[in-house]
Amino acid sequence: MRVLGVDPGLARTGVAIVDGTPGHLVLLHAACIETVPQTSEAARLAILFDLVVDACASLRPEVAAVEELFFSTNRRTAMRVSEARGVVLCALAREGVAIAEYTPTQVKEAVCGYGAARKPQVARMVANLLGVTDIPGHDDVADACAVAVCHHHRGRLGALTSRAQRHRESALDVAVSRARAALVRSVP
Repeated sequence: MRVLGVDPGLARTGVAIVDGTPGHLVLLHAACIETVPQTSEAARLAILFDLVVDACASLRPEVAAVEELFFSTNRRTAMRVSEARGVVLCALAREGVAIAEYTPTQVKEAVCGYGAARKPQVARMVANLLGVTDIPGHDDVADACAVAVCHHHRGRLGALTSRAQRHRESALDVAVSRARAALVRSVP
């Protein structure tokens, strides 16, 4: 599965394409989309939109995994990130890319097994899982890789869980059928 991981931000948005299956993941592309700080916020958001559309067109992901917003004490920063995240979601939707969203804790748990892991630990684990020595660029790029890896791992877990549930449901159906058959035989 070809997953576009996205760590949204107004100044820098990390994007990464991770392909394969858990245990056999390959990093195909990792980059940081940057906007120019001297331009207006509206212009930066428009540029971000266009850059995400271009990334979708050139990288052709099957699904996008986007990190949800972590609210910090700085409201202004949180608002800027939320605006950028909205633009990213809009661009992905416009391109017809399916979207999965994960909290930072879910991403850290999927990658490190610990929801309070620090950024250096996440970056090391992501590099290890992708079979590379290090993740190039800013923390945003490593975070985008982590979100993509998270989707691979959680998607695999979801498939296993749903298969187990289907198996249990079919076993239950068999038991109910047997019980009904026994009742029918016992009725004179």
